[in-house]
Parts: sequence; structure tokens; C-alpha cells
Amino acid sequence: MEKLREPLADIAQCGLPLALEAMGERWSFMILRAAFNGVRHFEEFLDELGIARNILSNRLSRLVEAGILMREHCCDDRRRIEYRLTGKGHDLLPAMLALRQWGEKWAMDCVGNPVLCDARDRQPIGPIEIRAHDGRVLGPEDLMWRERADIAAKVAG
Repeated sequence: MEKLREPLADIAQCGLPLALEAMGERWSFMILRAAFNGVRHFEEFLDELGIARNILSNRLSRLVEAGILMREHCCDDRRRIEYRLTGKGHDLLPAMLALRQWGEKWAMDCVGNPVLCDARDRQPIGPIEIRAHDGRVLGPEDLMWRERADIAAKVAG
């Protein structure tokens, strides 16, 4: 089996640096976490997170510029602004949950409270996993890098 390796010097071919640039640092993740929990207004973010006003303003602007959050005027008061997750923002949920689960396992050594559950059966969600196209759970030993052109050639041929 081929060893898991990608060309590390060519960061232009990797989405990770772009994702990290868009998210910035810890406060951006905490703002995103609050947004996933229904926080919408500047003052709510301030109250919930205990973040400095200037840092919050800066991070919200960055997340809006990155297309992760959008600014909208409130229906009931056009002077107030709401920050809402975009589709791009919602797509960060699995990454956020994977980081949270990693932190609970390796940093906290316990499951956090409250526990995120499936709304249908009210049971805790499972660990975020890497899955194959057919649904199999994959570990590091099951992974390999391939050139996109080689994959396209096999599908076409």
C-alpha cells in the first residue's frame, strides 16, 4: 500500500491554508460556535462570549468577507443587524464537531456538557469519521493520495 503523503511544499494545491486563513484564530471558531447555537446579534455575541468589542467587530467582518456569515437587517428593526450562517458556514459544522470531539477526548478527557444529540431519536451523535464512497469507516492505513487526472481517467475508461 502506498504511504499517505502529499506534496507539502505546494500549499496552493491544498485547501487547509485557505480554510485557516478564512477562520483566522480561536475567536473566529468561538463566534462560529455561537452562530451554530443561534446567536445572531452583535450584543448577544458580546454577552455570550465575553469578547472585546473591537475583536468581535474585526472577526465578524472577516467571517462576512470570507462568506461564512452574512449580515442582514432585522425584519422588526431595520437599524439592527443579524449575522447568519451561509451555506459555506454550515459546511463547517463537521469540522467544528470533529475539533470539539478531539478536544473532549484529548484535552478534557471527558465528554462535554450538554451533549449534541440526533433530534429524531434524542441520542448522542457518533464520532466524526472519514468514510469511503461506499460508507465504510476508514483509518489512516486505508488512505492514499492520487492525482485527480488519474481518477478522472479511470472513471472515464
